[in-house]
Amino acid sequence: MGCTNSTESAEETVPAAAPAKAAKAAKASTKPTSSSTGSKPAKNKTADGLVEGSSTGKHFNEVYKLGKQLGEGAFSVVKEGQNRQTHDSYAIKIVTKAKLSKEDEIALKDEIDVLKDFDHQHIIRLYDVFEEPQHYYMVTEKMTGGELFDRIVQKSYYNEKEARDTCEILLQAIHYCHKKKVAHRDLKPENLLLTSQSDDSDIKIADFGFAKKVKAPNTLTTQCGTPGYVAAEILEGKPYDTQADMWSIGVIVFILLGGYPPFIEQNQRTLFRKIRKGQYEFHEEYWGQVSEDAKDLIRKLLVVDPAKRYTSEDALENKWIGADAATLASLDLGTNLAALKKFNAKRKFKAAVSTVMAANKMQSLGLDFRKNLD
Repeated sequence: MGCTNSTESAEETVPAAAPAKAAKAAKASTKPTSSSTGSKPAKNKTADGLVEGSSTGKHFNEVYKLGKQLGEGAFSVVKEGQNRQTHDSYAIKIVTKAKLSKEDEIALKDEIDVLKDFDHQHIIRLYDVFEEPQHYYMVTEKMTGGELFDRIVQKSYYNEKEARDTCEILLQAIHYCHKKKVAHRDLKPENLLLTSQSDDSDIKIADFGFAKKVKAPNTLTTQCGTPGYVAAEILEGKPYDTQADMWSIGVIVFILLGGYPPFIEQNQRTLFRKIRKGQYEFHEEYWGQVSEDAKDLIRKLLVVDPAKRYTSEDALENKWIGADAATLASLDLGTNLAALKKFNAKRKFKAAVSTVMAANKMQSLGLDFRKNLD
């Protein structure tokens, strides 16, 4: 599910602003600067409004050396990259301009505009941006630990403390986004990554392709997200804001604790109907041993009315987030871990199919979306 039919792009788009000036950026000798490079560094902006000219005033290939391919999307590839001077390693997202629709390019610039201002331990970093004739090059933090859910299902033992610690990290990261007045709009397991193979707690929120700055409450209108994680108000076609992310967080917390999604149907029409009504349940087989405080957090997040839903600040102050670690560690989630392994296997299969079928990210919602909303 992506973004579909809306005038939001024109009404809400904030032009990508100029990054830190070269003099300031030069102090960071081990990291590239947030900038956009053109062939003439004296120029301030390209025709598209992006700033060109890095601290070096060089082309991408003069600053970075590309390595092996790490991934591929509908109109981009991700390759390993190395700074020629510092030898630091990064992930380089190479976006082909010719494959972008006008809406795609607006979304890309929104993503750049958002990420260039972000500096949080649990949000993927964007270090540099180069705009060149055929491509955009986005220099990002390299994530070598894979997806969070893949790591969890490798465990032989899983308890409520581990689930709580993960949820707290996600809430801290999304709280940072919301304080910056940014809605992510596509929170889901695929976008929760790990920095390394050795540290289970170094989690990062990634893929800000649908992220948007929120100028005022309830001013977003584009229907964005992924079926199963999308907020009720988005399906209803109502103007929304950062609170839509809190619904998605509620779904993720439910899965981390229960091992399966709160809203899961083969028929998308039935799925959307349940989401819009907030119809889910805690099945005794999986939830009988889960603490009431954990279930209370979920109940406060999966609230159809966004005005009554927990904010990120409310969630961080929830009793379960501050609960005693030893007590939570004693609450075994072994049965739920088995369910999570099954769910994750299905999720990975569907993701592989979606990757093959997706032709245009901004149209990935599908032609049948609206007729599934009756």
